[in-house]
Amino acid sequence: MKVLIVVRTLKIGGMERVAVNLADSFAEQGHESHLMYFKSRPPQLEPSNDHVNVHHFELSRAMWTSGIGGIVEIAARLLNSVLRKSYFLLAGWWGGKLFQREISRLERQHGSFDRIIFRGIGTFEAVWSFKDTRACYVLENIVKPTLGHDAWLERLKARCLFHNKHLITVSHGVEKQIATAMQALKVEPLSLKTITNPCPVAAIQQAMKDDFPERPNFPYLLNVARLVPQKNHDLLLRAYAKMKTPLPLVIVGEGPLRKELEALAIELGIAEKVIFAGRQLNPYPWMHHARLFILSSAHEGLGIVLLEALACQTPVVSVDCPGGVRDIMTGELEAYLCEMTPEALAARVDGIIEADGYAIDERWLERFSPAHITSAFLQEMPVS
Repeated sequence: MKVLIVVRTLKIGGMERVAVNLADSFAEQGHESHLMYFKSRPPQLEPSNDHVNVHHFELSRAMWTSGIGGIVEIAARLLNSVLRKSYFLLAGWWGGKLFQREISRLERQHGSFDRIIFRGIGTFEAVWSFKDTRACYVLENIVKPTLGHDAWLERLKARCLFHNKHLITVSHGVEKQIATAMQALKVEPLSLKTITNPCPVAAIQQAMKDDFPERPNFPYLLNVARLVPQKNHDLLLRAYAKMKTPLPLVIVGEGPLRKELEALAIELGIAEKVIFAGRQLNPYPWMHHARLFILSSAHEGLGIVLLEALACQTPVVSVDCPGGVRDIMTGELEAYLCEMTPEALAARVDGIIEADGYAIDERWLERFSPAHITSAFLQEMPVS
């Protein structure tokens, strides 16, 4: 079958990495796989499978060169100056029409797509007026209201993005939250179901063997995440300050909170033991050589990094945050969840380190196999 995955950018991030993994997975299962992105943000991710067709549709350029697009763009910016985060209302209306035109062009060249998979709210917003029964929209995380928006504007936004569309969530926790939110916003999707993210164990275990000069030559604890509020590094650092383990903490990722977090590490007296390693195109060698992977997020759609760390044969521990981590941390792994407090996280990490970690059972990853996930996406969509 012919599948198109659409994402706003291929920048280094969890959602973008999942989009690339999914494109690779479709190709590996013998399908004709296409991956489209709208905006170049180097350094960026690339599919590992040479059979994935990559398309860069420069949506912002198309806006300015498409008849009334320039006028729409200016009007969208003016509206956004009055109503915060409303830019997409006008820009996405015209963007959807431009996207339809681009799809028609691609289908003349490659034939009709059987499934079109959008990933990420930013992608939805950019082309929200596009409607097609072959399309499904993957929600990577819980939906939170925009601060400062009136109720009518939240309902309008939700209606543009989600009404009469096939919605996919990456975990059952997110599905439950989305169902409640849609009901409150009086929005009716065509369907709502969970299809989790693929974990390409073989590819990860190959990538984890790469050498890297920055690698610490001593055991360490690890967190891999963007330095943004959702990832809750404040909690992680405060927990680390309470830990008994002498192992240093390595944080792989970049973001706007870096200076603030570095200052907090100094304030807590742990700066000499915390390494901010920055953005890494291949995080898997870092995972493979870590003694323990720690997730401290305030909420997670799924927490794919937990699966990736397990695929790298590294034990994991996670706070019991809203969203989808419990879809991963089930059975034996549930013992490695803890409350979202510095004290609880510190105690759980120390306990695992004192026990010298735990054995990884690869059966924990079977539910996330690429073959299983791609098959779920190609099942017939429910009829409204």
